[in-house]
Amino acid sequence: MRCWAMGRKAWLYFGSELAAKRAAMVMSLVQSARLNGHNPWEYLRDVLARLPTHLNSRLEELLPHRWQPAAAR
Repeated sequence: MRCWAMGRKAWLYFGSELAAKRAAMVMSLVQSARLNGHNPWEYLRDVLARLPTHLNSRLEELLPHRWQPAAAR
């Protein structure tokens, strides 16, 4: 919680409303990964590596509550 409180003023300077929305989405993914017991950096690295070849019909598999590391598959 402290990091969120410290960042409040810094988040005023994202540059645009669209950039702020994108940052909020990424922060939401990171926090969701933490809440599901995943290392956020490992989660993001794996998901970003899979995205270019992953089928659109199977994107739900990459959500934090359904994600399985590539090594575990």
